Amino acid sequence: MFDLLKSLRPAQWTKNLFVFAALVFSKGVLIRESLLRSVWAFAVFCLLSGALYLINDVVDVEEDRRHPKKRLRPIAAGRVSRGAAIAWAGAFGAAALAGAFALGWGFGLVASIYAGLVIAYTFALKHIVILDVFLIASGFVLRVIAGGLAIAVPLSSWLIICTSLLSLFIAFGKRRHEIVSLDADAPLHRPILNEYSAYLLDQMISVVTASTVIAYCLYTVSEETVRKFGTSNLILTTPFVLYGVFRYLYLVHQKGLGGSPEEMILRDKPLAAAIVLWIAAVIVILYFR
Repeated sequence: MFDLLKSLRPAQWTKNLFVFAALVFSKGVLIRESLLRSVWAFAVFCLLSGALYLINDVVDVEEDRRHPKKRLRPIAAGRVSRGAAIAWAGAFGAAALAGAFALGWGFGLVASIYAGLVIAYTFALKHIVILDVFLIASGFVLRVIAGGLAIAVPLSSWLIICTSLLSLFIAFGKRRHEIVSLDADAPLHRPILNEYSAYLLDQMISVVTASTVIAYCLYTVSEETVRKFGTSNLILTTPFVLYGVFRYLYLVHQKGLGGSPEEMILRDKPLAAAIVLWIAAVIVILYFR
Protein backbone atom coordinates (compact mmCIF):
# COMPACT_ATOMS: atom_id res chain seq x y z
CA MET A 1 0.00 0.00 0.00
CA PHE A 2 2.93 2.31 0.68
CA ASP A 3 4.26 1.70 -2.84
CA LEU A 4 0.77 2.27 -4.26
CA LEU A 5 0.54 5.59 -2.42
CA LYS A 6 3.99 6.49 -3.71
CA SER A 7 2.84 5.71 -7.26
CA LEU A 8 0.11 8.35 -6.86
CA ARG A 9 2.99 10.87 -6.60
CA PRO A 10 1.65 12.99 -3.73
CA ALA A 11 4.68 15.27 -4.04
CA GLN A 12 3.32 16.40 -7.42
CA TRP A 13 -0.10 17.26 -6.03
CA THR A 14 1.26 20.76 -5.46
CA LYS A 15 0.33 21.37 -9.12
CA ASN A 16 -3.31 21.12 -8.08
CA LEU A 17 -2.93 24.26 -5.96
CA PHE A 18 -3.74 26.11 -9.19
CA VAL A 19 -7.42 25.42 -8.46
CA PHE A 20 -7.17 28.01 -5.65
CA ALA A 21 -6.21 30.82 -8.07
CA ALA A 22 -9.83 31.75 -8.75
CA LEU A 23 -10.60 31.71 -5.02
CA VAL A 24 -7.76 34.09 -4.16
CA PHE A 25 -8.31 36.51 -7.04
CA SER A 26 -12.08 36.58 -6.55
CA LYS A 27 -11.47 37.60 -2.91
CA GLY A 28 -13.40 34.54 -1.80
CA VAL A 29 -10.92 33.20 0.76
CA LEU A 30 -12.99 34.64 3.60
CA ILE A 31 -16.23 33.11 2.29
CA ARG A 32 -16.66 29.75 4.02
CA GLU A 33 -18.67 28.04 1.28
CA SER A 34 -16.26 29.12 -1.46
CA LEU A 35 -13.28 28.00 0.59
CA LEU A 36 -14.80 24.56 1.26
CA ARG A 37 -15.75 24.07 -2.38
CA SER A 38 -12.20 24.98 -3.46
CA VAL A 39 -10.73 22.49 -0.98
CA TRP A 40 -13.10 19.84 -2.38
CA ALA A 41 -11.97 20.73 -5.91
CA PHE A 42 -8.34 20.41 -4.84
CA ALA A 43 -9.01 16.97 -3.33
CA VAL A 44 -10.77 15.81 -6.51
CA PHE A 45 -7.83 16.81 -8.69
CA CYS A 46 -5.36 15.15 -6.31
CA LEU A 47 -7.25 11.85 -6.55
CA LEU A 48 -7.78 12.20 -10.31
CA SER A 49 -4.16 13.11 -11.07
CA GLY A 50 -3.00 10.21 -8.88
CA ALA A 51 -5.10 7.79 -10.95
CA LEU A 52 -3.67 9.25 -14.17
CA TYR A 53 -0.12 8.89 -12.85
CA LEU A 54 -0.79 5.18 -12.33
CA ILE A 55 -1.91 4.84 -15.95
CA ASN A 56 1.10 6.81 -17.15
CA ASP A 57 3.52 4.63 -15.20
CA VAL A 58 1.98 1.45 -16.61
CA VAL A 59 2.21 2.73 -20.20
CA ASP A 60 5.76 4.11 -19.78
CA VAL A 61 7.12 1.26 -17.66
CA GLU A 62 9.80 0.20 -20.18
CA GLU A 63 10.99 3.76 -20.80
CA ASP A 64 11.05 4.44 -17.06
CA ARG A 65 13.30 1.43 -16.50
CA ARG A 66 15.92 3.10 -18.71
CA HIS A 67 15.77 6.35 -16.73
CA PRO A 68 18.29 6.83 -13.85
CA LYS A 69 15.61 8.08 -11.42
CA LYS A 70 12.28 6.89 -12.80
CA ARG A 71 13.45 3.26 -12.75
CA LEU A 72 13.01 3.45 -8.98
CA ARG A 73 9.27 4.11 -9.26
CA PRO A 74 7.27 1.22 -7.73
CA ILE A 75 5.69 0.08 -11.01
CA ALA A 76 8.95 0.28 -12.99
CA ALA A 77 10.76 -1.51 -10.15
CA GLY A 78 8.12 -4.24 -10.06
CA ARG A 79 6.90 -3.55 -6.53
CA VAL A 80 3.40 -2.74 -7.82
CA SER A 81 2.03 -4.97 -10.59
CA ARG A 82 0.57 -3.47 -13.74
CA GLY A 83 -2.75 -5.22 -13.14
CA ALA A 84 -3.08 -3.81 -9.64
CA ALA A 85 -2.10 -0.34 -10.85
CA ILE A 86 -4.76 -0.37 -13.60
CA ALA A 87 -7.42 -1.63 -11.17
CA TRP A 88 -6.65 1.05 -8.61
CA ALA A 89 -6.44 3.72 -11.33
CA GLY A 90 -9.96 2.80 -12.44
CA ALA A 91 -11.27 2.94 -8.88
CA PHE A 92 -9.60 6.22 -8.02
CA GLY A 93 -10.54 7.79 -11.36
CA ALA A 94 -14.20 6.83 -11.02
CA ALA A 95 -14.33 8.16 -7.45
CA ALA A 96 -12.67 11.41 -8.49
CA LEU A 97 -15.05 12.04 -11.39
CA ALA A 98 -18.03 11.20 -9.20
CA GLY A 99 -16.80 13.78 -6.71
CA ALA A 100 -16.23 16.27 -9.53
CA PHE A 101 -19.79 16.04 -10.86
CA ALA A 102 -21.10 16.22 -7.30
CA LEU A 103 -19.47 19.65 -7.12
CA GLY A 104 -21.18 20.78 -10.32
CA TRP A 105 -21.68 19.75 -13.93
CA GLY A 106 -19.31 22.41 -15.23
CA PHE A 107 -16.55 21.37 -12.86
CA GLY A 108 -17.16 17.71 -13.67
CA LEU A 109 -16.95 18.41 -17.41
CA VAL A 110 -13.62 20.23 -17.08
CA ALA A 111 -12.25 17.45 -14.86
CA SER A 112 -13.34 14.91 -17.51
CA ILE A 113 -11.66 16.93 -20.27
CA TYR A 114 -8.50 17.09 -18.17
CA ALA A 115 -8.55 13.30 -17.71
CA GLY A 116 -9.21 12.75 -21.42
CA LEU A 117 -6.34 15.01 -22.50
CA VAL A 118 -3.90 13.35 -20.09
CA ILE A 119 -4.87 9.89 -21.33
CA ALA A 120 -4.62 11.03 -24.97
CA TYR A 121 -1.21 12.52 -24.17
CA THR A 122 -0.05 9.32 -22.48
CA PHE A 123 -1.01 7.06 -25.38
CA ALA A 124 -0.41 9.21 -28.47
CA LEU A 125 -0.12 12.99 -28.30
CA LYS A 126 3.17 13.00 -26.38
CA HIS A 127 4.83 12.00 -29.66
CA ILE A 128 3.86 15.25 -31.45
CA VAL A 129 6.56 17.91 -31.13
CA ILE A 130 5.56 21.21 -29.44
CA LEU A 131 1.98 19.99 -29.03
CA ASP A 132 3.24 17.72 -26.26
CA VAL A 133 4.42 20.74 -24.27
CA PHE A 134 1.18 22.63 -24.93
CA LEU A 135 -0.79 19.70 -23.54
CA ILE A 136 1.31 19.66 -20.38
CA ALA A 137 0.63 23.38 -19.97
CA SER A 138 -3.09 22.92 -20.65
CA GLY A 139 -3.36 20.83 -17.49
CA PHE A 140 -2.54 23.88 -15.36
CA VAL A 141 -4.97 26.08 -17.28
CA LEU A 142 -7.78 23.54 -16.86
CA ARG A 143 -7.11 23.46 -13.12
CA VAL A 144 -7.56 27.24 -12.95
CA ILE A 145 -10.75 27.08 -15.02
CA ALA A 146 -12.07 24.24 -12.84
CA GLY A 147 -11.32 26.27 -9.72
CA GLY A 148 -13.43 29.13 -11.07
CA LEU A 149 -16.33 26.81 -11.93
CA ALA A 150 -16.17 25.21 -8.48
CA ILE A 151 -17.05 28.51 -6.83
CA ALA A 152 -19.06 29.95 -9.75
CA VAL A 153 -16.95 33.04 -10.37
CA PRO A 154 -15.99 34.47 -13.81
CA LEU A 155 -12.31 34.23 -14.65
CA SER A 156 -10.29 37.16 -15.91
CA SER A 157 -8.76 36.66 -19.35
CA TRP A 158 -5.53 37.94 -17.81
CA LEU A 159 -5.51 35.06 -15.34
CA ILE A 160 -5.84 32.55 -18.20
CA ILE A 161 -3.08 34.26 -20.20
CA CYS A 162 -0.64 34.44 -17.29
CA THR A 163 -1.34 30.83 -16.31
CA SER A 164 -0.84 29.62 -19.88
CA LEU A 165 2.49 31.40 -20.27
CA LEU A 166 3.77 30.33 -16.85
CA SER A 167 2.80 26.73 -17.61
CA LEU A 168 4.66 26.79 -20.92
CA PHE A 169 7.67 28.26 -19.13
CA ILE A 170 7.71 25.34 -16.68
CA ALA A 171 7.01 22.71 -19.36
CA PHE A 172 9.80 23.87 -21.68
CA GLY A 173 12.18 23.91 -18.70
CA LYS A 174 11.20 20.32 -17.96
CA ARG A 175 11.94 19.26 -21.53
CA ARG A 176 15.32 21.01 -21.44
CA HIS A 177 16.28 19.23 -18.24
CA GLU A 178 15.43 15.85 -19.79
CA ILE A 179 17.62 16.51 -22.83
CA VAL A 180 20.59 17.81 -20.84
CA SER A 181 20.48 15.21 -18.05
CA LEU A 182 19.94 12.17 -20.29
CA ASP A 183 22.17 13.40 -23.12
CA ALA A 184 22.46 10.75 -25.87
CA ASP A 185 20.02 8.44 -24.05
CA ALA A 186 17.24 11.05 -24.07
CA PRO A 187 15.39 9.64 -27.14
CA LEU A 188 15.49 6.15 -25.61
CA HIS A 189 13.58 7.38 -22.59
CA ARG A 190 11.23 9.72 -24.46
CA PRO A 191 11.34 9.46 -28.30
CA ILE A 192 9.92 12.97 -28.79
CA LEU A 193 13.11 14.40 -27.28
CA ASN A 194 14.83 13.52 -30.56
CA GLU A 195 12.83 16.42 -32.08
CA TYR A 196 14.18 18.96 -29.59
CA SER A 197 17.56 20.44 -28.80
CA ALA A 198 18.79 22.46 -25.85
CA TYR A 199 19.27 25.46 -28.17
CA LEU A 200 15.72 25.27 -29.55
CA LEU A 201 14.25 24.96 -26.07
CA ASP A 202 16.35 27.91 -24.86
CA GLN A 203 14.81 30.03 -27.62
CA MET A 204 11.30 28.96 -26.65
CA ILE A 205 12.02 29.54 -22.96
CA SER A 206 13.27 33.05 -23.75
CA VAL A 207 10.02 33.87 -25.58
CA VAL A 208 7.69 32.60 -22.84
CA THR A 209 9.84 34.08 -20.06
CA ALA A 210 9.57 37.59 -21.48
CA SER A 211 5.91 37.08 -22.33
CA THR A 212 5.09 35.84 -18.83
CA VAL A 213 6.69 38.80 -17.08
CA ILE A 214 5.17 41.36 -19.47
CA ALA A 215 1.71 39.77 -19.26
CA TYR A 216 1.80 39.79 -15.45
CA CYS A 217 2.93 43.40 -15.30
CA LEU A 218 0.18 44.46 -17.72
CA TYR A 219 -2.35 42.49 -15.67
CA THR A 220 -1.48 44.33 -12.46
CA VAL A 221 -2.00 47.78 -14.01
CA SER A 222 -4.86 47.05 -16.43
CA GLU A 223 -8.06 49.04 -16.03
CA GLU A 224 -10.02 45.83 -15.54
CA THR A 225 -7.80 44.76 -12.63
CA VAL A 226 -7.75 48.17 -10.93
CA ARG A 227 -11.53 48.47 -11.28
CA LYS A 228 -12.14 44.95 -9.98
CA PHE A 229 -9.92 45.19 -6.90
CA GLY A 230 -10.11 48.92 -6.32
CA THR A 231 -6.33 49.26 -6.13
CA SER A 232 -3.33 49.55 -8.43
CA ASN A 233 -0.95 48.21 -5.80
CA LEU A 234 -0.69 44.73 -7.34
CA ILE A 235 2.21 46.17 -9.33
CA LEU A 236 4.17 45.99 -6.05
CA THR A 237 4.18 42.18 -6.32
CA THR A 238 6.21 42.15 -9.54
CA PRO A 239 9.63 42.00 -7.80
CA PHE A 240 8.67 38.62 -6.33
CA VAL A 241 7.57 37.38 -9.76
CA LEU A 242 10.77 38.59 -11.42
CA TYR A 243 12.96 37.04 -8.74
CA GLY A 244 11.04 33.75 -8.92
CA VAL A 245 11.38 33.56 -12.71
CA PHE A 246 15.08 34.42 -12.65
CA ARG A 247 15.74 32.00 -9.79
CA TYR A 248 13.98 29.24 -11.75
CA LEU A 249 16.12 30.00 -14.82
CA TYR A 250 19.23 29.92 -12.65
CA LEU A 251 18.30 26.48 -11.31
CA VAL A 252 17.53 25.17 -14.81
CA HIS A 253 20.64 26.51 -16.55
CA GLN A 254 23.27 26.56 -13.80
CA LYS A 255 22.20 23.72 -11.53
CA GLY A 256 20.78 21.35 -14.13
CA LEU A 257 17.38 21.17 -12.46
CA GLY A 258 13.88 21.53 -13.89
CA GLY A 259 12.84 17.91 -14.31
CA SER A 260 10.62 18.10 -11.26
CA PRO A 261 9.33 21.67 -10.68
CA GLU A 262 7.50 20.66 -7.50
CA GLU A 263 10.74 19.34 -5.98
CA MET A 264 12.53 22.55 -6.92
CA ILE A 265 9.90 24.58 -5.10
CA LEU A 266 10.04 22.37 -2.00
CA ARG A 267 13.83 22.08 -1.84
CA ASP A 268 15.08 25.46 -3.04
CA LYS A 269 14.50 27.86 -0.17
CA PRO A 270 14.99 31.13 -2.12
CA LEU A 271 12.45 30.05 -4.76
CA ALA A 272 9.99 28.84 -2.13
CA ALA A 273 10.45 32.11 -0.21
CA ALA A 274 9.72 34.17 -3.33
CA ILE A 275 6.49 32.25 -3.93
CA VAL A 276 5.37 32.53 -0.30
CA LEU A 277 6.14 36.25 -0.22
CA TRP A 278 4.26 36.78 -3.50
CA ILE A 279 1.20 34.99 -2.11
CA ALA A 280 1.41 36.99 1.12
CA ALA A 281 1.75 40.27 -0.78
CA VAL A 282 -1.25 39.47 -2.99
CA ILE A 283 -3.40 38.59 0.03
CA VAL A 284 -2.39 41.73 1.91
CA ILE A 285 -3.06 43.99 -1.09
CA LEU A 286 -6.40 42.42 -2.00
CA TYR A 287 -7.83 41.73 1.44
CA PHE A 288 -6.31 44.33 3.77
CA ARG A 289 -5.89 47.42 1.61
